[in-house]
Amino acid sequence: MPIGFATEHQAFAESVAGFVARHASIEATRAAADELSAGALPNCWAALVGQGLTAVHLPEEHGGAGAGVLELAVALEEAGRGLLPGPYLSTVLTSTILARCAGPEVGKAVLPRFAEGATGAVAVAPSLTAHRTRDGWEIDGIAEPVLGAVGATYLLLGARIDTDPDRDEQIWFMVEPGALESVEVLPLDPVDLARGVARVRTQHLEITASRVLTGIDTAKVRDLAAVLAAAEAVGVARWCFETALAYVKIREQFGVAVGSFQAIKHKAATLFTRLQLATAAAWDAARAADDTVEDADEQLRLAASEAAVLCLPLAREVALDCITMLGGIGFTWEHDIHLYWRRAVFLTQWLGPSGRWTAQLGRAALESVDGGPTRRFDLELDEGDIAAFRAEVAARLAEANTHAEPARRRRLAELGYVSPHYPKPYGIAASPARQVVIQQEFARIGLTQPSTVIGEFALPTIMAHGTDAQRDAYVPATLRGEIVWCQLFSEPGAGSDLASLSTRATKVDGGWLLNGQKVWNSKAHEAHFGICLARTDPDAAKHKGITYFIVDMATPGIDVRPLKQSNGQSEFNEVYLDDVFVADDQVVGEVHAGWRIARTTLANERVMIAGGPGMQAFGKLLADIGETGAVAADTALASRLGAFAAEHFALRALTLRSTLQQLSGLNPGAASSVLKLAVTEHQRAVVTARLDRIGAAGTHHDDLGGELLTAYLSLPAVLLGGGTREIQLNVVAERILGLPRG
Repeated sequence: MPIGFATEHQAFAESVAGFVARHASIEATRAAADELSAGALPNCWAALVGQGLTAVHLPEEHGGAGAGVLELAVALEEAGRGLLPGPYLSTVLTSTILARCAGPEVGKAVLPRFAEGATGAVAVAPSLTAHRTRDGWEIDGIAEPVLGAVGATYLLLGARIDTDPDRDEQIWFMVEPGALESVEVLPLDPVDLARGVARVRTQHLEITASRVLTGIDTAKVRDLAAVLAAAEAVGVARWCFETALAYVKIREQFGVAVGSFQAIKHKAATLFTRLQLATAAAWDAARAADDTVEDADEQLRLAASEAAVLCLPLAREVALDCITMLGGIGFTWEHDIHLYWRRAVFLTQWLGPSGRWTAQLGRAALESVDGGPTRRFDLELDEGDIAAFRAEVAARLAEANTHAEPARRRRLAELGYVSPHYPKPYGIAASPARQVVIQQEFARIGLTQPSTVIGEFALPTIMAHGTDAQRDAYVPATLRGEIVWCQLFSEPGAGSDLASLSTRATKVDGGWLLNGQKVWNSKAHEAHFGICLARTDPDAAKHKGITYFIVDMATPGIDVRPLKQSNGQSEFNEVYLDDVFVADDQVVGEVHAGWRIARTTLANERVMIAGGPGMQAFGKLLADIGETGAVAADTALASRLGAFAAEHFALRALTLRSTLQQLSGLNPGAASSVLKLAVTEHQRAVVTARLDRIGAAGTHHDDLGGELLTAYLSLPAVLLGGGTREIQLNVVAERILGLPRG
């Protein structure tokens, strides 16, 4: 999924991609590499300007399209994906900074020229020195690397004031280098062969006080540079991944496509997961740049750091991994991927050491514990007719909240708010937007929305395939909290491969006798009923001859045995079935059709806007560290915390994107599979880091180590639940990426 997932963004991305393919082919870029790397404008520049791509983000009164940074990020992603040559990134960065920070007079004088094709360059690190003079400032020093500086119409430069060495103050100003002998632009030998980079030297450059751009600060320059570079980096990584993926589908070894090898599948799925997270981070940063909230600068600082940490090094590493997927051909000068790899290397290095970003983000994340700003992922709805619905929900929840349990739960079920996405009369057939409103209103009054837990699997199947009697008997009572369910699917010899189950159901007068063993059954020790798959035709093919049963867990012949886990708890069970009788009227759907029935979900699925335990792990780590105040003087700890913060923010962004897609009627695609993979790995790393921090206190259970030890020793359930990481990687590789089965 690209940065811009809305329909209008997709159309714009296709337009930009088409332009780049027509006007800036890789062949043309290769042929002009020497001139481009020396700073020459590409032949497509006039067409690029004519298409309005240099002015997407500029105000209409200055000749622009009046769009935002998000739209510019969509264009930059496709520019990266097509390896657009020349100073596009440096130019739009310069004009973005001027449009947002430099004030109306500068905008009026300069921005129309950018819309007409002027080029720009920014020295993102203010390494020049400013000496105060009677009329302003004298600027001396060297700034490098400055992307796009050779031949640039405008240079945006920063300089540190030298009057007080204990204070890090800078001024920013703009010059037209071609008309100044005191500004020298020296081309460097760039790693990116498709555009130039230079050293800018100033000697006794005089800048009057009136030419200082008071609205610009170094942090804002770096943040906007990170946002735009991240968008281009995601485009570079996408091209590399798409190219390698297409190759492993057709490249054969030992008579089969190498994409059928599990090692390649897992590598591809892992890269895909990382790319989706980086895309979400780039999107989050771009939307933060467009935000107009009161703390917009702080929100941009957090999101830009998130994008810099996740997107910039990712492009470099994805490119290298994709070269290895291509094998020897990818390592040659003739293959285009090395051009993309070189651009990825430049983007990774351009804004300085990655540790600076992670440390900055780590310290900012810790400040949120004491009331400092944190990245917000609020979901704003276009109220319209939603406002009246919200008022109705608020009033009904307030009334329901006057009851004590279990009367409150019965009232919520009566209102249809337990599972509002269910069809009437069980739910209210709530649209995605209305589901979000209900969740928001539950949260607003501090009330937890009830869950039917395993009922979330059982009830949709019963509603879709059960009889009227089954629906009446089980659905309302479950929603009221009167029935607890368990799932009797997995077996010792058939974990993820459910179709290999061996539990038998033998036909007898009036029903069936079930014999077999089930395992990993959550809630079985307290469940009233279980949904059970059993083989009713042993001679049928693997996925056939299976029937779906509702089993009363009080039936004679059922033996539930808790499985004590390494954490000392017994959340799961094994269940033995010994001639357990199930009446014919407890068969759901047709006999022998259980496999198809078991895969049922309602078309109007639940929309989730909040994370589970995996999303909460980072907050607990912050709380741990916040109690010690250990980050301020520990850069390594701050960097590690910042890396976790970037992942956490990106996961939240990916969840928000998925919800917005559902609200827009779009298919969220791979988001659920990516989240499963990414959240569990994130949770594992964060929980492990929490345990690492307490050292020897983690050798025994007490007030300090007890909770942390339990959380760590519970990780197998996190990593195995819903399918192991390896199974999930296979699912992503085969069902989403289309790699062949081995």
